[in-house]
Amino acid sequence: MTYLSVEQLSKSFGLKPLFHNLTFGLSKGDKTALVAPNGTGKSTLLRVLSGKEVPDEGQVTVRNGIRTGFLEQEPQLDEKLTIREFISRDNSDIVSVIRRYEEAVQAQAENYNTKTHEAFEKALADMHAAGAWDYEQRMQQILGKLDIHELDQPIATLSGGERKRVALAFVLLDNPDLLLLDEPTNHLDVDMIEWLEDYLAKSTTTLLMVTHDRYFLDRVCNNIIEIDAGKLYHHRGNYAWYLEKKAERQEIENVEIGKANQLLKKELEWMRRSPKARTSKSKSRIDAFHETEKRAGQTTDTPQLQFKTDMKRMGKKIVELSGVNKRFDDTVILDNFSYAFQKGERIGIIGKNGSGKSTFLNILTGETPPDSGKIDKGETIVYGHYRQSGITLDDDKRVIEVVKDIAEVIPLADGSRITASQFLEHFMFPTKMQYTPVGKLSGGERRRLGLMMVLMKNPNFLILDEPTNDLDLDTLNRLEDFLQGFGGCLIIVSHDRFFMDKLVQHYFIFEGDGKIWDFNGSYREYRALLSEREAKERAAATAKKKNASYNSKERSETGAEIGAKSGRRPGTKSETDTGNGKSGKKKLGFKERKEHQRLENEIEDLEKEKADLEKQLSAGDLPYDKLQKASKRYGDLEKIIDEKTIRWLELAEYS
Repeated sequence: MTYLSVEQLSKSFGLKPLFHNLTFGLSKGDKTALVAPNGTGKSTLLRVLSGKEVPDEGQVTVRNGIRTGFLEQEPQLDEKLTIREFISRDNSDIVSVIRRYEEAVQAQAENYNTKTHEAFEKALADMHAAGAWDYEQRMQQILGKLDIHELDQPIATLSGGERKRVALAFVLLDNPDLLLLDEPTNHLDVDMIEWLEDYLAKSTTTLLMVTHDRYFLDRVCNNIIEIDAGKLYHHRGNYAWYLEKKAERQEIENVEIGKANQLLKKELEWMRRSPKARTSKSKSRIDAFHETEKRAGQTTDTPQLQFKTDMKRMGKKIVELSGVNKRFDDTVILDNFSYAFQKGERIGIIGKNGSGKSTFLNILTGETPPDSGKIDKGETIVYGHYRQSGITLDDDKRVIEVVKDIAEVIPLADGSRITASQFLEHFMFPTKMQYTPVGKLSGGERRRLGLMMVLMKNPNFLILDEPTNDLDLDTLNRLEDFLQGFGGCLIIVSHDRFFMDKLVQHYFIFEGDGKIWDFNGSYREYRALLSEREAKERAAATAKKKNASYNSKERSETGAEIGAKSGRRPGTKSETDTGNGKSGKKKLGFKERKEHQRLENEIEDLEKEKADLEKQLSAGDLPYDKLQKASKRYGDLEKIIDEKTIRWLELAEYS
């Protein structure tokens, strides 16, 4: 069943064409990612599909009765409302359904007749169709997971990230049939992203989203629509499958371009002979020549960040923190933190929103003073700090003017120098784009420009706070390649787990209350270890609860009751009584001992299987069908291991 169909859709921004003649459809249950370079109109396309913008040409058709939800990249919320008022407003489909049902119930109770009964029956059917019965429970779950608790807080007081989370909660609570999401993971911490992954993967909602988060994309989506050089390609599979097919397509295109170049040489000789008689046959050949010339002039190559800036040489001392403390009121950011950075070290930072990641970076660079402790920075250290908020740019200035304000010539590591224009080309700003006003750049293009301005200052200690927001996948891949060749120290704060795993050596995990865990390993290894630790804690808590319940019940019984149950007279010893009158410990029987040993072996085997699956999933080369099976088995394994661990702990109490 087709939910949405797009036919010959075109849209331009002024004189700049964004997309042209796009045709595709979304079927019920599809979970589709839209992949395209920055500036090609991904956000505009979603706005057109949602009905918020009108296309220049073409048609968008949504099946009758299909409810659509749309999360914008930067939601505009009514600042006069509180969070509670925004979420409960009447233009939410599901809230309207619940309100009509409540009114129908009230009307029928006050005046039962055919009209009120029919209205009640219709409202009842709408409740079933909208899946509105569990609205309260879902609201508590979604708001809690997105760290939204103060519902009476005015929208006007929220940060950009908080507004995005409120808008996301609203669109998920509305439970639409078709969900359009523009960069849903921006401003979410890693725990929130993993919850959203799981929520969308299990949901039956049909989905079209723009995201740069490759782990998220790989786990949630089973289709990818790619817009490349104005053409649309539909890939049935995950991100790994898309990369494979794109590489195959580009290889074929390169071969075709090579053939066109060979043919062009022959046809050029014919054209130069300038035939006198312009017959219809020669005119046809001339037209074919121009088509061949156009084809031969194409290229599948895109500009790459293939250079190294003239980074200042680092001395022996980098940065050393000794006994650093920082708190805001009752919130502890750093608690007696000490660390000495090494030359060329690469660290990723992970933690929940509000745990102090950005404050830590500001303390490191000296922008925020610590409450106590010492920060000793080497004389040769030059910071480059890219902030989560990006860099404030003058919208009226042209791109080339913004760069020239910093430097007109940039020295490189090999001793050569390049102009500001050449530097822009390396960052995928071709000449014609360099004279575009900053105000007309897309969100991703503005971020790329801001990142480039940080690198222009040739830092040898680079700090990137959420650099991946709004960047397209191609830019991310090229930025990763550039950073892998960066010779200085690198600190990255990012919710993009794929990006971090590719670039960092170890992680600072901000656990809250000033605690920082220095974890050596990949993000997947960290999550696996955390899951194992949480499973053990749950098992221990369950065992403790059972023991407490058992002991409480035992203490509540009187000696007479115990004697009556055991068939003994009060005051006589049981077989398990010790000489001092205290009850002895229960012993395992033969079958229970066997079970205890078997469980230990089974848990060990299951943990090995789980570790093997983690390696397969992180490799990113599984076909889509095997990826689905592996993901399902991984989830099942976690539950089985938890259950067996709880039983093993119960038996271990008496072994």
